[in-house]
Amino acid sequence: MCKWIVAVLCGLLSCACPAADSPAAQSEKMSTRDIPAGSLGTALATFAINLRVPLSFDPALTIGKRTAGLRGDYTIEAGFRTLLAGSGLEAVPNGEGGYLLRRQKQSDDSPSVTLLPKVRVESDPNRPATTRSINSATRTETLPRDVPQSTAVVTSRHIEELSLQSLSDAAQYVPGIGVAQGEGNRETLIFRGSNTSTDFFVDGLRDDAQYYRDLYNVERVEVLQGPNAMMFGRGGSGGILNRVTKVAGFDTRRQLAAQVGTNRNRRATLDIGQPVADSVALRLNAMYEDSGSYRDQVTLRRYGINPSMSIRAGPGTTVSGTVEYFNDERTADRGVSAFNGRPLPTDPSQFFGDPKQSWSRATVRSAGLLIEHELSEALVIRSQARFADYDKYFQNVFPGAVRDGGATVQLAAHNLESQRRNLFDKTDLTFAFATGELQHQLLAGVEVGRQEIDNRRGTGYFDSLAPGTTSVSVSVLEPRTTLPVSFRQSSTDADNSSVGQATAGYLQLQTNLTRQFLATLGLRYERFDVAFNNRRTGERLRSADTPLSPRIGVTFKPVESLSLYVNYGTAFQSRAGEQFMSLSASTQSLDPEEFHSSEVGAKWHIREELSFTAAAYRLKRDHVAIADPNEGSQWLLVDGQRVQGVELSLTGAVADAWDIVAAYAFQRGEILSDQSASIRRGARLAALPRHSFSLWNRYDLSPAWSVGLGVVTRSDTLAATENLVNPESNVTLPGYARFDAAVFWRYSDGQRVQMSVENLLDKEYFLFAHSNTNITPGSPRALRVAVVYEF
Repeated sequence: MCKWIVAVLCGLLSCACPAADSPAAQSEKMSTRDIPAGSLGTALATFAINLRVPLSFDPALTIGKRTAGLRGDYTIEAGFRTLLAGSGLEAVPNGEGGYLLRRQKQSDDSPSVTLLPKVRVESDPNRPATTRSINSATRTETLPRDVPQSTAVVTSRHIEELSLQSLSDAAQYVPGIGVAQGEGNRETLIFRGSNTSTDFFVDGLRDDAQYYRDLYNVERVEVLQGPNAMMFGRGGSGGILNRVTKVAGFDTRRQLAAQVGTNRNRRATLDIGQPVADSVALRLNAMYEDSGSYRDQVTLRRYGINPSMSIRAGPGTTVSGTVEYFNDERTADRGVSAFNGRPLPTDPSQFFGDPKQSWSRATVRSAGLLIEHELSEALVIRSQARFADYDKYFQNVFPGAVRDGGATVQLAAHNLESQRRNLFDKTDLTFAFATGELQHQLLAGVEVGRQEIDNRRGTGYFDSLAPGTTSVSVSVLEPRTTLPVSFRQSSTDADNSSVGQATAGYLQLQTNLTRQFLATLGLRYERFDVAFNNRRTGERLRSADTPLSPRIGVTFKPVESLSLYVNYGTAFQSRAGEQFMSLSASTQSLDPEEFHSSEVGAKWHIREELSFTAAAYRLKRDHVAIADPNEGSQWLLVDGQRVQGVELSLTGAVADAWDIVAAYAFQRGEILSDQSASIRRGARLAALPRHSFSLWNRYDLSPAWSVGLGVVTRSDTLAATENLVNPESNVTLPGYARFDAAVFWRYSDGQRVQMSVENLLDKEYFLFAHSNTNITPGSPRALRVAVVYEF
């Protein structure tokens, strides 16, 4: 209980606020601006942020409205008048140093009154507005509090403040998401008890290969909790994670950042963008990292380059393209083993296996194209395509069971080579219309995709001991080996190729039933075909799934700042599995696994920069295939698992000088039916802590100095699904509380220094697991110093 009290108390800080220019002084400032033609709401938000002036407006006022944009020198009021020309709207001072958007005066001076939510665009560039729309949830520009589903956004500011370099790091600050080890070669997240290494998207399109992603070119990370096959198709059983990338815009930016730290951490990033003509803009993001680790002889080397271009192709038409080359090479580290139900109490640096023969390489080559055309003020067509080629290889020598009374540990080895080629295209037609004072948006879309996958697995043999030896026993005190390992296929290793093809159509209506009730209704029909070729046996298999995926969400807004919602969503997973490797002659005709989620929640806009969310949910997994105990050649479909939980989050500015990101989750998951000799009804799920809590505070001491303090806590978790038959085999990762801190110094406009400390109190803990014998120790105290130079 003490650690929970300490975790909450670490957020109790006081506040201060620097002075700002007077409204009169602001309105007289003349600035050069370049705002492209397009959506009126987006243009107003861009203009207000660039000129650092607060703007409040009801998004219903701008639905379907366009602007011709502006280019040149403008005062604030002149800029607003130009952007709003012909819209029937005006921006007027609100008496608080900002502006209010309203309909142009008719017979009185009162602003238009509405019960719909307002957007407020804040002027402080170091404090992004918390009301930013979240496009991936609905494929339309929708305020997060109007989405009837649990959502979270990790902004670029939080990525910088917390020195986040992976999606696993970012997930720690989202309620209800856990992290698994992924065998040291890939990211594996756990959404509401559902383990996944493929439910990742980039700019709304599938990015489902198994590798470690970087955040160097990411504007923000969007997380959607709960199934939503209506929008994303197969997978996403517990939720999805979408990276929104940095793309070329018609503003100038030049940023160079360098980071060094303990464990030989060395990293540099570059972000350069500017218009090169009236209608063309370019941007380049690049990254290079060459780092060590607190783990002995574990290294990481990765680099990426991501140029992009945006073109104003004509009135109402924009085209943007992007390409990326990304390479990640690292030691494949699977941690330590366990004994007597607990991870081995070794030094956190101790490597089990052979780091020189354990490595992973992933190379990603991708290209994306987005075309958006406004057919009218209310009708927009948007087509987006992405091609990606993934080349992945890893091999590892890793720990197994501890034997001989805790004196020895078994080591084994294997490798896997895989290639994947993805091509996806989504085309959406969005129509905004009104019935009286009520606003509606209709989305109709089609998605097509093709995936080609090749996999080849090999077993590691220690032939120097004896031909055909697949494991070696070493001392727990010296759990390393330098024996040569040869990799070749055993009689059961996979060697296959697969082709998956998806064709889907979907329809979504976001409608105001009344001024207080909003509904989000959707339906998707999808056909997903998999052709599987087993090169070892010559067997060729096929499966075809044709599910209907509904989505039903209703939001009630008793007051402008509060949304109460209910939501029902579904997801499905093909019998081919995430990597199309699970088909067999006896399972290819079975219905896909299904996931059903019911959720109720609340989203409260406490103040303009502070929001609170709460959600309670039940997620059920059905149609799990098990061998019939009475007829081994037959399969039965049974109930799989159920997860229930509550998620809470508080994000934004508590006071003018105090920002906070807080997340808490209570989760309980269990197996619903006997599924194997060891997985029995009532067993608890792996990697699902009963309680998880994270908190990050940033406090501005002055315009130049800020400090940060945070904590990440987890209660006990199981390394693998609970074994009720042999409970002595269960392994538990103890709960922990880890404190982090940071100091920020802005020594001039655009230049700053940040010092971050992870695990401030040098706590020993275990971070996550892949199985009962692959468990990763947490990092000891680590220091990072970053310098950011904008020019």
